[in-house]
Amino acid sequence: MLLLASASPARRRLLEQAAIPHRVEISGVDEEAIQDPDPIALVRRLAQAKALAVRSQLKDDAITAVLGCDSLFVFAGEVFGKPADSAQAVQRWQLMRGAWGDLHTGHCLMSGLGLTSQEPLIACVTTRVMFADLSDQEIEAYVASGEPLRCAGGFALEGLGGSFVERLDGCYSNVIGLSLPLLRRWLPQV
Repeated sequence: MLLLASASPARRRLLEQAAIPHRVEISGVDEEAIQDPDPIALVRRLAQAKALAVRSQLKDDAITAVLGCDSLFVFAGEVFGKPADSAQAVQRWQLMRGAWGDLHTGHCLMSGLGLTSQEPLIACVTTRVMFADLSDQEIEAYVASGEPLRCAGGFALEGLGGSFVERLDGCYSNVIGLSLPLLRRWLPQV
């Protein structure tokens, strides 16, 4: 049984759709306390901190692995987390329209209780995302839906924002919150 150290409903849905048996435990990690100027190093550190926090509280021998993940969207060298408000979401979308950005997701998989302790598996998967050249009216309507305010980068590929993504270069599920192909390769190793 996999234990997902995340509050993300999108990550949970990915595991459900892939028929990977799992439970969820929110890590409680103070993400603001973990800093790194390199976004790739930062998502790796955050994923490891989440997995470690949940693993350290583990009491159930049925858990064979703990997975921590964290995602950041980088556009033109700037990290775009969740927009602070609608005005910032509109401003960001006006910059992103017709352009590429990078979605980085850090992954950390640790063995569960009762298993031989091993070094955690840690990686960052990056997917390039190209956005449609939206009109100001389309951007304002999307922001008015509220969806961009709940998502890193201001868009949800699995939601309304999916119709505004023209192309992906890399792993589709990574943009939603975790790379299922990476997890498939890793699970037999724990």
